[in-house]
Amino acid sequence: MKLRTLFVTCLLLWSLMLLSLFIISNDQLLDAITINVPKDSGKPREDKLLGGLLSEEFDEGSCLSRYQSSLYRKPSPYEPSQYLVSKLRSYEMLHKRCGPGTEAYKRAAEQLGDDSRSVGECRYIVWVAVHGLGNRIVSLVSTFLYALLTERVLLVDQRTDMKYLFCEPFPGTSWLLPVDFPLMGQLDSSRCYGTMLKTDAINTGTIPSYLYLYLIHDYEDHDKMFFCERDQNLIRQVPWLVSNSNQYFVPSLWLIPSFQTELIKLFPRKDTVFHHLGRYLLHPTNQVWGLITRFYNAYLSRADETLGVQVRVFSNPAGYLEHVMNQILSCTQREKLLPELTTLESQVTNKSTSPKLKAVLVTSLYPEYSEKLRTMYWESPSSTGDMVQVYQPSQEMFQQTDEKLHDQKALAEMYLLSLTDNLVTSGLSTFGYVAQSLGGLKAWILYRPTNHTTPDPPYVKSVSMEPCFHRPPPINGCQAKTVNSTRFVRRCEEWTMGLKLVDSADVF
Repeated sequence: MKLRTLFVTCLLLWSLMLLSLFIISNDQLLDAITINVPKDSGKPREDKLLGGLLSEEFDEGSCLSRYQSSLYRKPSPYEPSQYLVSKLRSYEMLHKRCGPGTEAYKRAAEQLGDDSRSVGECRYIVWVAVHGLGNRIVSLVSTFLYALLTERVLLVDQRTDMKYLFCEPFPGTSWLLPVDFPLMGQLDSSRCYGTMLKTDAINTGTIPSYLYLYLIHDYEDHDKMFFCERDQNLIRQVPWLVSNSNQYFVPSLWLIPSFQTELIKLFPRKDTVFHHLGRYLLHPTNQVWGLITRFYNAYLSRADETLGVQVRVFSNPAGYLEHVMNQILSCTQREKLLPELTTLESQVTNKSTSPKLKAVLVTSLYPEYSEKLRTMYWESPSSTGDMVQVYQPSQEMFQQTDEKLHDQKALAEMYLLSLTDNLVTSGLSTFGYVAQSLGGLKAWILYRPTNHTTPDPPYVKSVSMEPCFHRPPPINGCQAKTVNSTRFVRRCEEWTMGLKLVDSADVF
């Protein structure tokens, strides 16, 4: 009996030892297959919904960027308001009821041209792409905000390459305007709201079934009446609006009295409009997301600090300009975004105790700006001992709007810039505005040079991450009283004709 008991005891101990080894080996196996999340990726996987901005209804594989973006971006210090989250969920339900393929949409489309006919709860605004990708994105976000404020369904003209750039943002439906939509290709200029005002062709007695809004930078005074309270009272009754814009007209929406209360509830922090709506609306397609993640993982993920430098040259001739390069160096070195150069002897004396790896992402149509930076930090050591590596994803040489791969590369570069720690952008560039706002960054803005000389001062720090509305209505128009009394709209730093949203706590 004693031998049997001893045998059983030994067998139990042996079994327990084997079990413990099995558990340890499985833990090691799990460690080996754990997903390699990018360094300093910020928010944990649980916040893939971005504080409630995003709906959980999507299949993750259909659009990888929607739920993976939180792995590549640092946590945003700007939480969306619960009122905005609730408004977005309500909008999604409206879009499901009224979007393409529904009976409501079919009835509304059939009644186009039949003035004074009601289409029930479903009213629409069709966004038409105009000009370059940066202009398109800022105008798209502006139009979506207007749709939220007026309870309209946003539909996107798909005759351009937008469907190859962005995933569907609304669950269970589509934001793409059907190709058989009756108005596209035959927009009647006589239905342009500004033209109708100019010719006295519009009155409150007969509500047109559709209106065309011309909000491009060269619009005239009658077109700008869109931003007047009285005109909005009439426009909100029109079932169909077709919007043509290349501007970020959000600041002037804040100056329409009937919108202000709602906007303040949606965005208690006033300068987060694009930051929140852009992250909600703009999800790169899987093909574009592949461009973004492959470049990030290969070149940016291992750096201690990242700097984005976006160069847009507006002058003629364009290309590499020495005075623009001088601006970049003045800004990045004065603000200690990049270390100064020194001799090898001085570097040994002044070398930092813990040198850093700094990755610089340059986006430009031209290769010379990145090549100049790369050569500088290769041929001479930095004063801090930090290592500086310079990368440029593409060198397209000239803008090729509506060329699919070109626009996909442009979107990837905007997004990559938004992932950097610090950002330097060219003034007046909507490309830079998009990157700044998506990333929740306040960029250093390079002033636009005049007479081929470096401006003095060469740059300014942005007081807001919001884009600039370059061509707002005149301040002596219908919004004159609100311009003077509103503390959250001010002139743009690099363009005094423009307006931008600011948060009063940061500025005044």
